[in-house]
Amino acid sequence: MNENVATGWSITALANPTRFISIADKVIPWLGGLAALAIAVALWMGFNAPEDYQQGVTVRIMYIHVPFAWLAMFGYSMMAASALGTLVWRHPLADVSVKAAAPIGAAFTLLALVTGSIWGKPMWGTWWVWDARLTSVFVLFLMYLGLIALNRALDDPSRAAKASAVLALIGFVNIPIIKFSVDWWNTLHQPAAVFRMDGPTIHASLLWPLMISALGFTLLFLTLHLMAMRTEILRRRVTAMRRLAARRADKG
Repeated sequence: MNENVATGWSITALANPTRFISIADKVIPWLGGLAALAIAVALWMGFNAPEDYQQGVTVRIMYIHVPFAWLAMFGYSMMAASALGTLVWRHPLADVSVKAAAPIGAAFTLLALVTGSIWGKPMWGTWWVWDARLTSVFVLFLMYLGLIALNRALDDPSRAAKASAVLALIGFVNIPIIKFSVDWWNTLHQPAAVFRMDGPTIHASLLWPLMISALGFTLLFLTLHLMAMRTEILRRRVTAMRRLAARRADKG
């Protein structure tokens, strides 16, 4: 009985917006500092890494393009998990997480599309092709924009939370399509070279800068997400206070 009470209190404490802001205030500077350090180290290693025997110096855009693409999918996966928290567990911060992650995920997806086009021009001879990988990532970008628009279109926070959660879960079907598109269809995009059953096919001199860069940008994503969640909580408090003041003024 005591253990259940203790667990309940811990879950309640973690769901408390005030406690979340307190934790975020302490964690954000450390996450941001680690992100900057990891990205700086990764870029230094990337610029000093050997050129690819086929792609030459152009392979170095991989150190930012690939993390952007990974985080585009990571951000949406985080939104889908938060959507479950909204619909199933009614977690008070789940909707805040969804709303905060959407603009950040959209930005990383756009960066993935732009850097991919820059990388594709010398490799494919064109800025864009409508192959399965690029098209599915473009659809992901549109879904991010749709979620942002939906949140802004609905004034009722409860309706907006439920509608966004449902849309996020429906759109999650696109994530495995992005991941396995190069295996399911014949595309210009190269197949997976890092996360493979038989191990990475990239040489260690290229793989290490890539993984450190991915770590750095992931920490940056989490830093921005925590900052956005904190801002959204404070914005909702201000909105609630304004509405309360307006009601009191009407009654007075």
